[in-house]
Amino acid sequence: MALDEESHQLFVATRSPALLIVYDTRSGKEIARVPVCGDSDDLFFDHARDQLYVVCGTGQVDVLRGEGGQFERTERVPTAPGARTGLFVPSLSMLFVAAPARGESMAEIRAYRIP
Repeated sequence: MALDEESHQLFVATRSPALLIVYDTRSGKEIARVPVCGDSDDLFFDHARDQLYVVCGTGQVDVLRGEGGQFERTERVPTAPGARTGLFVPSLSMLFVAAPARGESMAEIRAYRIP
């Protein structure tokens, strides 16, 4: 989950089905549902850019933007299968994603600069 206190919106990523659900925190009502990548684990709201990052174990990060209750995926960034744990650091404009060891690949932390 992630919270945008200023816009009174609570964001919830679900795994089955793979959705981003947006709630109005004043009324508690659902205001949007958007399909996202599968096996989501972490969700971050970037206040400076007014966008969301959904980190998914299927090997992607979905970037979503919303306006007037309408949300859409603007980008899907490939990561690594099983990489579902992330950390967004606003002061660095960076999203870090933990990729697990798989086969010949060693575990690693991948860093993504947010433009």
